[in-house]
Amino acid sequence: MLIRRETPADIDAIRDVTNLAFKNGPEAPLVDWLRADVGWIPEFSLVADGVIGHVVGTRGYIGDDFPALGIGPVSVHPDHQRAGVGKALMHALLGAAEARGEQAVILLGSPDYYSRYGFRLAAEFGITPPDPSWAPHFQARLFGEVPAGPFRYAEPFNRL
Repeated sequence: MLIRRETPADIDAIRDVTNLAFKNGPEAPLVDWLRADVGWIPEFSLVADGVIGHVVGTRGYIGDDFPALGIGPVSVHPDHQRAGVGKALMHALLGAAEARGEQAVILLGSPDYYSRYGFRLAAEFGITPPDPSWAPHFQARLFGEVPAGPFRYAEPFNRL
């Protein structure tokens, strides 16, 4: 499976796969808003095999100014789910994040699923979610020393 960076020619296909994966939820508009935001990091928008899947990581912060990578959404076309596409995308993104020197990667998702990638509940590190009700699903993977504090996603997440 080939994992590569998003190109401008992929934008419509990314929107399509995200809409299919999330049943036309707010995730596809979120990706478009993130792409236009200062928190967008092109190296962390990855697609799999002709855009059957997509993952994006954008700039977030722990506390006022400690940079961290916020992951999401992770989208896989329904016809390709449970076939390793999401796994390949996550491994590629985490490898790129570590190689680029990111110290923390944060996401909201199933602990049963994301623990296989080394994620643990963020509360174990003293990192708190923007919404306290997210705590049972709010996770972090650390690559270095990280302060405790509240996590703030890129601004477009506030529109959801």
